[in-house]
Amino acid sequence: MEKLNKVAQITLLFWVMKILSTTLGETLGDLLSMTLNLGYGIGLLATGLGFAVALFFQLNAKKFYPALYWLVITGTTTLGTEISDFMDRTLKLGYVLGSLILFVGLLLALLTWFKTEGNLAVYPIKKKRVEIFYWVAILFSNSLGTAFGDFLSDNLNLGYGYGALLTAGIIAIVIAVHYFTKVNEIILFWIAFIFTRPFGATFGDLLTKPTTKGGLDLGTIPATCVSATLIILLVIYSHKKSVKQTSNL
Repeated sequence: MEKLNKVAQITLLFWVMKILSTTLGETLGDLLSMTLNLGYGIGLLATGLGFAVALFFQLNAKKFYPALYWLVITGTTTLGTEISDFMDRTLKLGYVLGSLILFVGLLLALLTWFKTEGNLAVYPIKKKRVEIFYWVAILFSNSLGTAFGDFLSDNLNLGYGYGALLTAGIIAIVIAVHYFTKVNEIILFWIAFIFTRPFGATFGDLLTKPTTKGGLDLGTIPATCVSATLIILLVIYSHKKSVKQTSNL
C-alpha cells in the first residue's frame, strides 16, 4: 500500500497561512514570555513541549491533516520566537551571533537531509525520516527568521513598519526570480520560508508593541486572537478544498 503525502502543497494559500502563522507565533510567544510574565526560559519550555506533542501526532498521522499540519507550523513559529529571545536576552548572545548560529544550524540540517536522501524536495513527503528533516529545517528557519527580524527592527533601528517593508521587498524579489529565471526552486523556497518569518514577526510586533517603539499597541491578546481566528478559517477552507479534491479523484 502506497503511503500518502503528509505536508501541504506549496501554493499561494500556503504562503498566506505561513505568514499568518508567523504573526501568531510572534504574538503568542510574546504573550507567554512578557504579557503573562513567564520569562523566556519558562516560555521556551512551554512552547517546546507544545511543539513536541503536536509533532508527535503529525509524525504518526497516516495522511495530511491541514489542522494538524498548521498546528505544528504554528508551534515552530512560537518556539522559534522563544528560542531567538532566549538566545538574545537570557544567554546575551545578541541577534547577530544568534542569527549566525541558527543559520549554520539550518545549513547543517539541509546538508544532512541532502546527503541522506539525495534531494531536498518539500512536496510530497511520504517517508517519516524525510518528514523529520523537514520539520527540523523548518524550526531552524523560523527561529532564524525571528532573530533576523528582531535584528532589523532593534539593531538597525528600522522599526517594525520599515522592517516589514524590507522583508516584503525581499519576498517580492524571490517571487520575481521564481517567475523570470531558472534559479533552483528548492533554494527559492527556503529563502522565501526564512524571510516570510521576519515579515510576519515584524507585522506581529507592529500590532503589539507600544507606540513609543513604533507599534500600534493593540496588545498581545487581541492580536493573538485575531491571528488565530484567521488561521482557523483558512484551515477550514483548506480542509474543505482537500476533501473536494480527494472526492474528485
